[in-house]
Amino acid sequence: MQRQANKGNSAYPQMPYDLIKELFIALGIMGALVLILSAVFSTPDVPVLSAKQVAAQDPKVLIQTALDDLSQQDPISTYGQPYNNTPGAAQSLGFISPQIWGGVHIPINSAQAEVLSPLQSITSMDPALIQPLQTWSQATDKQQASWIDSVNKVLPDSTVSQGQVTLKGSALDYGPVPELLNGYLSLAQSGLLESAIDGVQGPAAATDRTKSMLLLQDQADQQYADKLNMTGDQWGIIKETGNYPGAVWLWYYTMLYQIPPFNSSDAADLLVVLTVLAVTLALMFTPFIPGLRSLPKWLKVYRLIWRDYYKSQGKKGGSVQ
Repeated sequence: MQRQANKGNSAYPQMPYDLIKELFIALGIMGALVLILSAVFSTPDVPVLSAKQVAAQDPKVLIQTALDDLSQQDPISTYGQPYNNTPGAAQSLGFISPQIWGGVHIPINSAQAEVLSPLQSITSMDPALIQPLQTWSQATDKQQASWIDSVNKVLPDSTVSQGQVTLKGSALDYGPVPELLNGYLSLAQSGLLESAIDGVQGPAAATDRTKSMLLLQDQADQQYADKLNMTGDQWGIIKETGNYPGAVWLWYYTMLYQIPPFNSSDAADLLVVLTVLAVTLALMFTPFIPGLRSLPKWLKVYRLIWRDYYKSQGKKGGSVQ
């Protein structure tokens, strides 16, 4: 009786439908697409870049990182808030500058935090570092800068063998820097540099990894990301190494960085964030914004979606909106 009633209802006709079969067909198609797309577009499952890896594969990059930290020429030393008060470094658009408003709440002295303190923490195991560290701390800023400049000049022609850097020229030009660099390389090769930077003591893991995460964010990270096709202009922010998909929801941020005026602005980060905020608020409050909330009615896209329904109503002579 029910089947006859359904067949007799022309407005709502019913047909046999195998939901289980449809489910397996859909799963098969989607599974095949996932495998194909993952093979073509996926990123490799590589370990997190560490100082130990850099010291093994390209020790001169780690040495240059240490030299930049010691001379305060690293990006963090001139980044501005929240790490320091570098004049003119903070991004701003007119009076809008959240970076300045937040202030310096993670103060970092790169030379001390990334190089000197880690070396100081291992002097009990490597007493040979005590004298070079004292010589460095007692020198004037001008003398320290002269030593670093001399090392930078000969570093491209230097050699690194068995974790020791050999610099050409007179050792008097370099002061204690070679000894500090060799101790730094040894600490990195041991795999303990990050822990020493974060001040980890004992078996407990560090809960604040800010300082060690900032260590390799310049040349080392850039070169590593370039090999994996994960730099900024390669949409690297939405690619994530490992077993999980990247932050695909950040595609909109990444897209903005590739187009004017964002790709040429000194305040690109702030401009992108404010743009995304404005778009988000517009979407959130669409039902309350006159004109914008009427777009569906004017565009009538819904009539395309429900075209079969409107077509059937039109044949019946009904009047629908």
